[in-house]
Amino acid sequence: MMKKFILSLFASMLLTTALWAQTQNGSATGNTADAKVKFVKESIDFGKTQLNKPVTVDFEFTNITKEPILVEAARASCGCTTPNWTKEPILPGKKGKVTATYSANGVGQQSKTIWVKFKGVDQDKELHLTGTVEN
Repeated sequence: MMKKFILSLFASMLLTTALWAQTQNGSATGNTADAKVKFVKESIDFGKTQLNKPVTVDFEFTNITKEPILVEAARASCGCTTPNWTKEPILPGKKGKVTATYSANGVGQQSKTIWVKFKGVDQDKELHLTGTVEN
């Protein structure tokens, strides 16, 4: 009897801890970018380009909520990548985009990250840009 009680108590503690952890990262409340938008692609490979020939790609997304959403900011992992984004609120069911331009100023395999901040969402959405720059 005591063994069942201790196991039940332990299981309850594990469940409570798991729910608390989800709430802390926003997933239990729906406060994540994935709960608000659906990206067509979260990672884009631009293929090959020549040195100093900039590459621009669009990360398109759809507002999957019943309220307008707003991209507050976007930042890149380095100064060689410049993000731009839809500045006006995106209505429910409508599309927006984050455009990333990579300067291609280094030879070899490239991997860049863009973090997108949506209003009312604590955790940024991470996007990836990869490709190869040839001399």
